Amino acid sequence: MDSDTLSRRTLRFVNVAHALDHFVLLIYPTAVIAIAAQTGLGYGELIGLATGAFVAFGLCSLPMGSLADRFGRRNMLAVFFFGYGLSCLGVASASTPLGFALWLCVLGLASAIYHPVGSAMLVTHARRLGRDLGVNGVWGNLGAASASGLTALLAAAVSWRAAFVVPGLVCLACGAAFAALVPGDGDAAGRKAGGAAVIPVTRPWALMAMFALSIFAGGLTFNLTTISLPKVIDEGVGQALPLALTGSIATGVFLFGALMQLAMGRLIDRYSLPSLFVALSVLQPLGLGIAAASTGLPLLAGLVLAMTAIYGQVVINDAMIARYVPPAYRARAYSVRYFVGFTASGFVVPAIALLHDRGGFALVLGVASACGAVIWLAALGFLRLTQGGERPALAAAE
Repeated sequence: MDSDTLSRRTLRFVNVAHALDHFVLLIYPTAVIAIAAQTGLGYGELIGLATGAFVAFGLCSLPMGSLADRFGRRNMLAVFFFGYGLSCLGVASASTPLGFALWLCVLGLASAIYHPVGSAMLVTHARRLGRDLGVNGVWGNLGAASASGLTALLAAAVSWRAAFVVPGLVCLACGAAFAALVPGDGDAAGRKAGGAAVIPVTRPWALMAMFALSIFAGGLTFNLTTISLPKVIDEGVGQALPLALTGSIATGVFLFGALMQLAMGRLIDRYSLPSLFVALSVLQPLGLGIAAASTGLPLLAGLVLAMTAIYGQVVINDAMIARYVPPAYRARAYSVRYFVGFTASGFVVPAIALLHDRGGFALVLGVASACGAVIWLAALGFLRLTQGGERPALAAAE
């Protein structure tokens, strides 16, 4: 197989995997509404059962880059497809709180594979970094966007178990196709085609500190918003809405984020990353603050503004690693990036339950807005640090 064909196939499967990763991980936050109605358990108790999934999602991201370097990125992505499919079927078979907690933890472990491995594969095979990152981000966002709507439709039309069985079978089918059509990593070909020039910096540790702070705060904001979104809309727009309509509205909010990711991918190929980072990050606290202080249409407008910024930042974060980290260290760098960001999600699930019980979603969104303000401050620090002695080299590289 020639290198161009391998790269095109790899990118297609990496994009599909990104969509499935976000779709499957967000099934439970919507399905829990139907599960609560069927079992009589409270929302706070049920959503808390997903804590293990999101903790595994974050903690297990750290070793995945090293495992990919040892066993091959292609092989690890195949494990992702098959592991995700089997864990979905396992959650569908659960009937007790312990069963839900255990299978959701396995699902989180499988989910942890994608971002460190898939991001490194994407950068390796990319032809135009910003464009391919933007397209990949749209796939992930479409997965997140469709999770609420399709889960709600399946739960309402069939049962909440069908909402896990159908995606599980899709994951298994994709795994079989990937194993058959993508024979290897293709690193030799990818290195020639893949990536953008590395930007030299004079204060790497200070930049790393600013970046790590923004990643951790971004992980809190991302998960506080995306996990609670279906229930926020359920309570803030009108509890009389049927579940299917609530899920569809949540899907529409996610779609705005997808559009921003596509636009951000184009902008990355043309403008300075630190400047884009600052301009985008200010929208997160603004949108979340509006949503926290309002209901109805203003709440939806605030959520749309926040989600466009949150998902646009995901593309910027991945591009920063591709531009500032040498190729030999990128898989491990992505592991650390997602470990820091996703470890925050382990704190988010119990925090949502606690904050919701004490102050409703106004308090949840208010805390998310405060985290968004931290991201903006970190972005300002990053911009200032990159305006030093390496400014001419930065402009030339970008």
